[in-house]
Amino acid sequence: MIWIMLAGAIIFEVTGTMSLRASEGLRKKLWIAPVLISYILAFTLLFLCLGQGMPVGVAYGIWSACGVALTAILARILFQEPFTWVMGLGVVAIAGGVLLIELGAQ
Repeated sequence: MIWIMLAGAIIFEVTGTMSLRASEGLRKKLWIAPVLISYILAFTLLFLCLGQGMPVGVAYGIWSACGVALTAILARILFQEPFTWVMGLGVVAIAGGVLLIELGAQ
């Protein structure tokens, strides 16, 4: 259950970030509610993961790394933002770092 909550936290964080991008800096008021609701749900689920005993370094590492990767990929798809091979290499480096944190926590 803890991993499902973490996955939900990641999905809502990315949804909030994509909604924030779609709002053009909150100039498009239609996007304010999805931004706020998504971030509240993301932090609530992250809070619940930590309350269930997941180490903060592991939870935050996975949450932030997945968030960065998904945000970069979705920004490319939805908003035609650049995603270069250097950025891809950065995503791989982040994933490797999170894997090391996970392995080191065990």
